[in-house]
Order: sequence, then C-alpha cells, then structure tokens
Amino acid sequence: MKPFALTTRRAIAGACALLALGLSGAAHAWPDKPVTLVVPYSAGGPTDVVARLLAVPMGQSLGQTVVVENTVGAGGTLAPARVARAKNDGYTVLIHHMGMATAMTLYKKLPYDSLKDFEYIGQVLDVPMTLLSRKDFPVNTFPELMDYVKKNQEKVTLANAGIGAVSQLCGMLLMHQLGVKLTTVPYKGAGPAMNDLMGGQVDLLCDQTTQTAPVIQDGKRVKVFGVTTPQRLSSMPNIPTLDEQGLKGFDVKVWHGMYAPKGTPKEVIDRLNKALNVALKDDNVKKRIAELSSDLVTPDKATPESLRKHLEAEVARWNKVITAAGVSAE
Repeated sequence: MKPFALTTRRAIAGACALLALGLSGAAHAWPDKPVTLVVPYSAGGPTDVVARLLAVPMGQSLGQTVVVENTVGAGGTLAPARVARAKNDGYTVLIHHMGMATAMTLYKKLPYDSLKDFEYIGQVLDVPMTLLSRKDFPVNTFPELMDYVKKNQEKVTLANAGIGAVSQLCGMLLMHQLGVKLTTVPYKGAGPAMNDLMGGQVDLLCDQTTQTAPVIQDGKRVKVFGVTTPQRLSSMPNIPTLDEQGLKGFDVKVWHGMYAPKGTPKEVIDRLNKALNVALKDDNVKKRIAELSSDLVTPDKATPESLRKHLEAEVARWNKVITAAGVSAE
C-alpha cells in the first residue's frame, strides 16, 4: 500500500502543479480577445472622441483590439448600468465623465451604485469649460453679465445638452454661486444647443472646450466671458477665468475616469491601468488632447486609488449643488 499511496500522492501533486501552471498561464494570457470600452454618449461627442483616441494605444499595449461601443440613453446612465452587470473578467470597461458622481444625486432610482459597483482603473483627463453667449447679447464682460442676470434673471435663457449633461451641471453651479434662477433650455445634445446659441435663439451656454474651442477661435458667432478653471488655459491665454473676474472659487472641470465591473481581478485591473498609462504618454493622444484645450492627468492621478478618492469627493460636492438647485431626473 505504501508504494501505491506514494504514487498516488505524486500523481495528485503533479496534477496540482499542472493545474497551477495552467491557471498561471491563463492569467498571463489575459486578454485573449478584444476588450470593449463602453461610452455613455453618442459617437462624435467629447467622451467618444477621448475613448477612440485612447483605444488604439491601449490596444497596442494589451495586444488586443479595444473596441469602442456607444451605449446611449437615460442621461448617460445606461452605459454604467450595463458595465456594472457585465461579467467581471476585464473584457467590458467603462469610460465616463463627472456624470458618475452627479448621477448619484440626480437620479432617484439609479440602477447601479457608482461607489460600490465598480473597480477603479484610473483618471484620464480634465476638460475645462467656457461660458458663452449669443453674439448680440447686450453685455461684453463677465462683471457686466453678473449684474445683468441678477436684474433680468426671468428673461435670460441658459441652454444645456440635457439632464445630466456637463453643460447642465456647469449651469447649475453658475446659478448657485450667482444666486439666480435662469430659464434653462435643455436640448438633445451639445450640438443642437450650440447651434441655437449661434443662431441667437438662446442667451447663454456653459460647455466644455472640446465643443466650444473651435467656435471661440472662429471669433464671429459667439461671445466668450471666461473659462471655468482656476487658471487660464495655455491654448487660450487671453480669456480670463470666472474666478479672477469676481466669481471666487468657481472651478468646473469635466474629469473622466475608467472603470471595470466590481470583482474584476486585481491583476487584470493592473494590466488595464498599465495600458491606460501607456496611452496617456502616446504622442498622438497628447497632441490631439492639447488641440482640444484639454489636459491629460499626471501619472499620480492615473491610478485606481486616485480615481476612487476623486469620485468620493465629487459625489459629496455635487450632492450639495444639485440638492440646493432642487433638480432631479426620473
């Protein structure tokens, strides 16, 4: 019996070793098929542009194609809901902007929890915003604008790209800090909102530079009153900040982050994070992002822990603003 037992033990040990080797090989083989990068907004929009820029160098780093897929609807909440329900194997990943934070307060019945249902891959970039008006608006400087809207708030219209859009959030924060309540005009996307602003159908719009920079640089169809970041933009240094013009502490950047379903293995998150950091150093990505007057994050922010802390802080920040504005979405 002893030789038989010894042989059996050796056979079991050998099988275990082979199994361990197989599992190790499987882990090292990830990914062995394309990775889907889910975008909550339509093709051609700001978040989609960023996703498609990152997809190529990320795919090169991973050794597999990164396929960008647009899952549009419900104010940008369908895509996170889809990724939250996806298999946690790293093959379905989400890129989303500050809507990951604001949806927690905007929506009473959100089908996911931004803080609990995802693993964090890292922050991606910050997109500044600008405050614009129609070309024939009756004031020319931001101090004049502040005075005008306080005296005429019932007549002034403020466009946005729809419930949950960053243009709506910027507008809410603007009204909150000015202490006014303007007539908001929601559109189905940033394009229609910008078109009506340029056409003179609405008065004001606060939107991200990925949308507004070409129009500002054209200089013929809108007025620009300032940028929403604490510092001026290197791409448009002549445009002052709202903060320096009297709206102290005003700071709105459209930050983006990348997420995976909760429970995705750490080694897979590490691979995705490495691929993200490779993409953020890619020369073409840096060039195109600079052309959009946006800023890729520094390496210390492109980490899972940094994104987690930032999301937690932004959830708390926007909860106060949205609750004070009394805005909600079903």
